Amino acid sequence: MAIPVIDFSKLKGKQRAETLAQIANGCEEWGFFQLVNHGIPVELLDRVKKVCSECYRLRAKGFKGSKPVQLLNKLVEEEGEAADVKRLDNVDWEDVFLLQDDNEWPSNPPEFSVIMKEYREELRKLAEKVMEVMDENMGFENGYIKKVFSGNGEHQPFFGTKVSHYPPCPRLDLVNGLRAHTDAGGVILLFQDDQVGGLQILKDGKWIDVQPVANAIVINTGDQIEVLSNGRYKSVWHRVLTTSDGNRRSIASFYNPSLKATITPGISNDDAPALYPKFVFGDYMEVYVKQKFTAKEPRFDAVRAM
Repeated sequence: MAIPVIDFSKLKGKQRAETLAQIANGCEEWGFFQLVNHGIPVELLDRVKKVCSECYRLRAKGFKGSKPVQLLNKLVEEEGEAADVKRLDNVDWEDVFLLQDDNEWPSNPPEFSVIMKEYREELRKLAEKVMEVMDENMGFENGYIKKVFSGNGEHQPFFGTKVSHYPPCPRLDLVNGLRAHTDAGGVILLFQDDQVGGLQILKDGKWIDVQPVANAIVINTGDQIEVLSNGRYKSVWHRVLTTSDGNRRSIASFYNPSLKATITPGISNDDAPALYPKFVFGDYMEVYVKQKFTAKEPRFDAVRAM
């Protein structure tokens, strides 16, 4: 079983209807799909891969003294003294930092900021194109999701990029690369490593690999798209496994609502009553940061009660 791979360029040709249906299926049945021929130059993607790998190389020494490494070393020491050593269930084997329009970015290598700014602009445009496809597939007016995310144009949607690396791990049985979770926001666009795997989604009770595809952008839907679709689209559980060899690169961009945006199901009538509450995204995030690695349904219940 493989994650759907969709040729995004076919939206412009005779296969538009078929491609729309493929994307609808990816959203409804999988919560994840991969886009190829998405319009982002391969030359730019090559530069992104190179500069992010170099950035991690410069940071690698710091990870060796990080909390995950310290906790794992301590656990391994205790392993010989106890028969019931538990996994590190509250930590991720991940080196990570976030890029936003208004925060401080790494200054080394020197070309990092220029390349990643160019990349983020391309990803932002792609995210809005994907949301327009979702609008069309769900029968919304063009630009509906973007309008909701911006609070009817009054606020700026959040757009952040999480740059992660998952170094080789000496004990795969004791720690995850990234714990299982669903994403809080809207549309997530992932440029994952095309050599080192590890990303998995939960489908029909089984963990399935998100297979590496060269120069593809992996799309997944977050909790807010699930709400807007009134459950037609699902945010799904996913995780990253540790690996014993190879450094996994992962660059995830998040097109999320403004914290002030009001989220409510966009599909609700006599035949399809609203299955989710109406809430402000900032309130949802207050709940999410405390419950990220637990079931999402109680999060919706919590904001319903606010």
